Amino acid sequence: MTEKSASVHWEGQGKKGQGQISTETDALKAYPYGFGSRFEDDRKGTNPEELLGAAHAACFTMAFSFACEKAGFATEEMDTQASVRLVPQGEGFLIDRIMLTLKAKVPGIDEARFQQIARASKRDCPLSKVLASVPDIELTATLLK
Repeated sequence: MTEKSASVHWEGQGKKGQGQISTETDALKAYPYGFGSRFEDDRKGTNPEELLGAAHAACFTMAFSFACEKAGFATEEMDTQASVRLVPQGEGFLIDRIMLTLKAKVPGIDEARFQQIARASKRDCPLSKVLASVPDIELTATLLK
């Protein structure tokens, strides 16, 4: 078993407040976030959707690599992007879509097997399971030669 942690410190109210996100590994250490980096074009901080996308892309990519190895294929290189869409819903917001885009070099695999492993990895990675309430999680997987 493994357990990882992150923490947030927040000061101020609502739109004027500012937070700092830290992870136990110090990958993020007092990294800023707030209204501007979440809902406007402030590039000085991060936001929960960006972090969720990074986590989902990382989890899926690792699951895909492990699944390929189990099937007898060595992954050479992979790039995954995750786009997380936050939309208004009633008085709040909803994440209604996550788009995963994988580009991978996997020598010796055919297109059909590649797509099968990619779909299974999307379904089975732990973060996909946690995010099962998201109405639409899409995957575009491209096998690079």
